[in-house]
Amino acid sequence: MCFVRRLLIIDGHAYAYRAFYAIRELRSPTARPTNAIFGFIKMLEKMLAVLQPEFVAVIWDGGLSGERLALLPDYKAQRAETPADLKVQFDEMVEYLQAVGVVSRCRDGVEADDLIASLAKRAVAAPGAEGPDLAGVSVVIASADKDFMQLVSERVGLFNPNDKTEAIWTAAQVREKTGVEPGQVVDWLSLMGDAVDNIPGVPGVGPKTAAGLLGQFGTVTNLFARLGEVKSERLRLALAGAVDLVRRNVEMVRLRDDLACDFVPADYRVKPPEADALRLLYRRWGFKGMLAALDAPVPDRQPNLI
Repeated sequence: MCFVRRLLIIDGHAYAYRAFYAIRELRSPTARPTNAIFGFIKMLEKMLAVLQPEFVAVIWDGGLSGERLALLPDYKAQRAETPADLKVQFDEMVEYLQAVGVVSRCRDGVEADDLIASLAKRAVAAPGAEGPDLAGVSVVIASADKDFMQLVSERVGLFNPNDKTEAIWTAAQVREKTGVEPGQVVDWLSLMGDAVDNIPGVPGVGPKTAAGLLGQFGTVTNLFARLGEVKSERLRLALAGAVDLVRRNVEMVRLRDDLACDFVPADYRVKPPEADALRLLYRRWGFKGMLAALDAPVPDRQPNLI
């Protein structure tokens, strides 16, 4: 019998930002900001409790993709600079991850999304490196980024922090959210654009129109090959004038899953936490509750009575 184990891949910057804005003010005894650190720890603890993964990786952004910037110089140009009080907390979050035995990865010049896509692909395809009982793993990507919907498959799901049900998203949730299949998400985003990433779409084409077109034609390639079948003249003219834009957008939106990236199960298995390292961190940050919980005696377990 083969057992499929779970790899949890966390979009590090996304959760750090989320924690930073969820907790507005928290500082250490030396007045250094710790709000993002505290929130990040709580979010990680909750995810581990809910998902119970055997393997975990937190992936951080290493900068914008040079390939995407070459295609669109204004890519993500509208985004504000990282707040200074958040920027100084990133390294300490990585320190925490090291102390609790969780792998942290960042690669210069590589966007986290692409590294996550590559790691997910390798993990799903991994042979039974630790014996016949390990036949690849299932992957859960923790992020609210809609780009990751393109990766959803039988072995890759999403854990969306905006979904209060805490369900792992499958193709069914992607269809409910977008109106298209996971394999059509790249084309769907390419037609309507993505304001978050400063990627313009076809004028007048929103989520429902894009989903309707893909429901009829399947792909943007088929759509442009059969453009005369689009009933609305206004829409047909808009699409005819945006052929190059959409083709560029496909290259912008599609996540790279071909980066050099190995999945060695032993490297990503959660290690036992280092209590002494955690104790130092909690004292530095002034996290008295976490320190007390760490130092609390473990209660004796009563034997089961038969």
